[in-house]
Parts: sequence; C-alpha cells; structure tokens
Amino acid sequence: MSYTRILVHSVWTTKKRIPYLKGQIRDTVISHIRENAKSKDIYIDHINGYNEHLHALISLGRDQDIADIMQKIKGESSFWINKNRITRFKFEWQDDYYAVSIGINQLESLRKYIRHQVQHHQKVTVLDELDELIEEYGLDN
Repeated sequence: MSYTRILVHSVWTTKKRIPYLKGQIRDTVISHIRENAKSKDIYIDHINGYNEHLHALISLGRDQDIADIMQKIKGESSFWINKNRITRFKFEWQDDYYAVSIGINQLESLRKYIRHQVQHHQKVTVLDELDELIEEYGLDN
C-alpha cells in the first residue's frame, strides 16, 4: 500500500482583490469549498482567509497535483457563488495562486496562522503578507 504525505500551503485572491469575502460570506464560501473538496477527494486540513483571499493547507493524494486541485476548488466555488448569488456582483477568483510545500515541523504553526487570519489582517495587508511568504520560502530568487 502506497503512502504519501505532501502538504501544500496555498493562497488565492479574489479578482482585483475586491473584498467580497467579508464576515458570513467568507464562512459560507469556506464551508462550501470544504464540502465540494471532500466530494472530490481533496483533503483540506485547514482553510481560512480574509476579505479578499483564502489560505488552505492541502494534503495531496498520490494521484493529485496542485494545478488540478486549485482549478477544481477555484472554478467550482466561483461558479457556485455566482449561481447562488452569494455576492451582489459577479464573483471571480484571480487566475494566479501561491502554493508551496511545507514540512511536518511547520504544520502546527501554519495551522495556527491560517486559523487566525482575521486577527492577522488587522495589522498586515494581503500584499505585505504575500511578500512575507515569498521571502520566507525564498521564492524571490
């Protein structure tokens, strides 16, 4: 029996970083993303975000790749948001996303970081946060 444990921290934003994901809307979207992911055998360990972006800690299965998972999560959720008129205006995710693998020793601190996104963004903008993540993982080279 094969065993894989590939953990990926992903972040994606709303189109033009429009703050659609405020309060209850964010909770509704996150709940739907979790349910949809589960139905597609995508394991989301943690997911949370702020007004214009979401973070997810995803455990990839042996036959999964991040591009396919992100397409399934983002594509289906934007379709569902618009179909159910969750937001007043047409909803879209930005085409790009951030994804980086993490080690087991980073797991608990990342879970805590994702859980506390609302508090975190009282002090830090999403652009500053993305810059910090890129610097932390050495992706600016």
